[in-house]
Amino acid sequence: MIVVPEGLVAAQAKYNGEAGRAFVDGLPALAAGFLERWELRLDGPSMHGWAALVLPVVRGDGTGAVLKLQILDAETEGEPLALRVWAGDGAVRLLDHDPATGTMLLERLDSGRMLSHVEDSREAVQVIARLLAHLTATPAPPGVRRLGDIARGMLERTPGTLERIADPADRRLVADCAAAVREVADEPGDRLLHWDLHYENVLAADRAPWLAIDPKPLAGDPGFDLLPALHNRYDPDETRWRFDAMTDVLGLDRERARAWCLGRVLQNSLWNVEDGDPLETEQMEIGRLLRAL
Repeated sequence: MIVVPEGLVAAQAKYNGEAGRAFVDGLPALAAGFLERWELRLDGPSMHGWAALVLPVVRGDGTGAVLKLQILDAETEGEPLALRVWAGDGAVRLLDHDPATGTMLLERLDSGRMLSHVEDSREAVQVIARLLAHLTATPAPPGVRRLGDIARGMLERTPGTLERIADPADRRLVADCAAAVREVADEPGDRLLHWDLHYENVLAADRAPWLAIDPKPLAGDPGFDLLPALHNRYDPDETRWRFDAMTDVLGLDRERARAWCLGRVLQNSLWNVEDGDPLETEQMEIGRLLRAL
């Protein structure tokens, strides 16, 4: 019997409303259909994030894999395309894919060995930096969302958002983030970005020390990929070191990378305000530290 975890139920209701509830209601039948279609059997308890149900399975040839079922939207539709381009080099392998539903069969990695378990945060940041340098060396293929389009959309939404931010210091910071994005928006880049490479999206495997999972691919500047490693396991005293270490490993222009990091702070702030949530204290602090560099 396939039980949908309550955390996924709540997340889908919050972020996707009626479409999310319909997706959750259909998950048991959807999963059962793909278990039969791809000749899989369940092999352990289900896992989930806020967007997907992940089932450990065994294939007909006896090899382990995971079945990932997620709502098909703008954030998830590019994942199989990116994974095909990377072809297992630095990222999890895509074994099968159903375009109609977005369902994927993926190589099974070791979910018990996440990068978040590495105690030395500087070592973990270096792992993220090396993975990003490798993944973003690839040009983005046609069909991936463009950072330039996202940047223009953010700048269009900023004036209305600023009117809804009561604190003058926060309002000034968000405005400064938008100003930084305007400086670089005409050259958004063309690399294949992961967009969400934080420590729990890096898992160990037998074939490689660390591999990336769960990309939300974009075509753009690698500087837009740095913020998750600054924010996760947040330490204000480490922000500058992490930023300098990552820009050095990736060989990025420091000022452009800073501008695109501030762009991520802007993006998250827009989402917070539009969802009626408070601005995230840690990300606002990161924004202030980056602004001062």
